[in-house]
Amino acid sequence: MSETKEVPVPDIGDFDEVEVIEVLVSEGDTIEAEDSLITLESDKASMEIPAPFGGTVKDVKVKVGDKVSEGSVICSVDTADEGGAKGEDGGEDDEQRAQEPEATEESAADRESEESESAASGGTQEVPVPDIGDFDEVEVIEVLVSDGDQVKAEDSLITLESDKASMEIPAPFGGTVKDVKVKVGDKVSEGSVICSIEAEAGAQKDKGDSGQKKEKTEEKPAKGKQQESRLDEEDHPPPPDSGPRPSPTAHIDHEQHRKAHASPGVRRFARELGVDLSRVEGSGRKGRIVRDDVKAFVKRTLSQPAAAGGGMGLPAMPEIDFSEFGEIETKPLTKINKLTGRNLHRNWVTVPHVTQFDEADITDLERFRKELNEEYKDKGIKLTLVAFLLKAVASGLKQFPRFNSSLDPSGENLIYKKYFHIGVAVDTKDGLVVPVIRDVERKSLIDVGAELIEISKAARDKKLTSKQMKGGCFSISSLGGVGGTAFTPIVNAPEVAILGVSKASTKPVWNGKEFEPRLILPLSLSYDHRVIDGADAARFTTHIGRVLSDTRRLLL
Repeated sequence: MSETKEVPVPDIGDFDEVEVIEVLVSEGDTIEAEDSLITLESDKASMEIPAPFGGTVKDVKVKVGDKVSEGSVICSVDTADEGGAKGEDGGEDDEQRAQEPEATEESAADRESEESESAASGGTQEVPVPDIGDFDEVEVIEVLVSDGDQVKAEDSLITLESDKASMEIPAPFGGTVKDVKVKVGDKVSEGSVICSIEAEAGAQKDKGDSGQKKEKTEEKPAKGKQQESRLDEEDHPPPPDSGPRPSPTAHIDHEQHRKAHASPGVRRFARELGVDLSRVEGSGRKGRIVRDDVKAFVKRTLSQPAAAGGGMGLPAMPEIDFSEFGEIETKPLTKINKLTGRNLHRNWVTVPHVTQFDEADITDLERFRKELNEEYKDKGIKLTLVAFLLKAVASGLKQFPRFNSSLDPSGENLIYKKYFHIGVAVDTKDGLVVPVIRDVERKSLIDVGAELIEISKAARDKKLTSKQMKGGCFSISSLGGVGGTAFTPIVNAPEVAILGVSKASTKPVWNGKEFEPRLILPLSLSYDHRVIDGADAARFTTHIGRVLSDTRRLLL
C-alpha cells in the first residue's frame, strides 16, 4: 500500500535561509533512495539533498532562488510498499548512524583544540583534511595557496569535490605556508596533510576554544552526503554582518550565474567583483571556473575601452565552447596582436569612419620603377611601389593640410602639423607594426626607397626602436603584394586618415579612340568624418591619382 510523504530539508548545521540553486526533479518523476532532489549553496559550500526513500514525486514545493532552512518541505513523494518498508526497517540503523558521528565530532574537536594550543605557542605544524563525513578519496580541484603565502585563520587552502558536494578547506590558524603537500587531481581523505604552516605565537588560542565548544554542541548530524556539506559549513562559519553587501552589476544573468560550474568560494569572489560567471570560461577540470579565470575576465574587461563596452549599452559577446563541435587548438595572441587589437578596436569605435574608393593609372610609373631598379641594381637599391606612394602622399598632405592634422583632446580644435612623417604598415610573423619614415617631403625617391627597405627589415627582425614607431601624421597600408580589390583600413588615431592600397591589375581603358590596356591601382582612403568631409576626400584621392599617373608632378 502506497503512502504520500513530505520530504523536508534535513539538518544542514547552523545555517538558515540557504539558497536553492538547482531543482533536480519534477512532478511525476520516479526516484530512488539517495537520488538528489535539489542543490543548495551557502557562502562556503554547495550540497545536494538526497531523497530519503524512493517513489513518485507528487508536488515540488521549491524553485530556484528560494531560501530554505532545516525542515522546509522540498516535495511530496508517493512511496511504494517496498520503499515504505525499507524506510521503516532502516529506522533503527539510521538512528544508530545519527548517533555514531558524535564521538567523531568530539574527537575532531579535541584534535582542533590540540592544534590551536600548538598554534598558540608558535612553530610549524601540519594542517590535515578535517572530518568530511563518510567520504574517502575526495578529489582536490583547486589549490589556493603556495609556499611562502601568508594566510589568516579561515582563509581557504584547497577546494575538494565529491560526487555530491564541493567544499573549501580553511586554515585553522594564521601564519606562513611552508610546504604544500597536495596538487590538483590528488585524492585525499580525512587526515591527509594539506600543507605545513608556521604559526605566529598566540595566534589562535581563543579560536580553538570556541571551535571546541561549537563542535560539542552539535547533535545528530545528517547521514552521508548531508553530513559532508554541514561539516564543511561548520569549518567555514559565516562572516559577521558588516552591513549590506555590494549589489552585483546590473548586467549579471542571475539564472545562468547560478548554473555556472564553480566552487562556492569562487562564486563569492565573483559576486564581490560583480562578475557574471555565466560570461566566464572555465579552465579547470571539466570546464570548472577557478579564481584565476575570474581574475583574467576582470583584467580583460578592464583592458577594453570604456566606450566599447557596457557604456554603449552593447550586449556581451557570447562565450562559446567550440570543443563541443570538434577538435580545437588554443594559442595565445602575441604581444603585438594584443596591442594592435586594442588600438584598432578603440579607433574603430571612437572615430566615425568613411572610406573613399578611387583608382590610379600607374602604367607609366611601373615602367619607370623597373628602369630605376635596373639602374640602381649594383647599389643594392630596389624601389617598391610604396616608395612612390610615400612621396605622393607627402605631396597630398602639403596640398591639403587638413589631412595632416589631429583633433586636440577637447575635440574642439585642430592641430596642424608642419612636418611630414608617414607610417607604413609592415606585416611581420608576430603581427602588424607601423614604423614611421620621417620628413618624407625632404628626401629623394631613392633615399625614401632605401630607408623603407631598412625599416621594414628592422620591423621583421624585431629591432625597431620606440622612436621609429612614434610621430606619424598619416599611414599607408599596402596589400598589393597579397591581393584584393578594395578594403576599409582603420584610421590610426590620432591621425585623421589612412590610405589603403590593393593589388594593381590590367584593365581596358578608353583613350578616346580605342581601348588600351592600362595598369590600374585601387585606392581606399578612410578618414575621420569629424575632420574631413567627402568632397575633400575625393579631392585628395584625385590628387594622389594624378601624381602617381605622372611622376613628374613629384617635382612640383
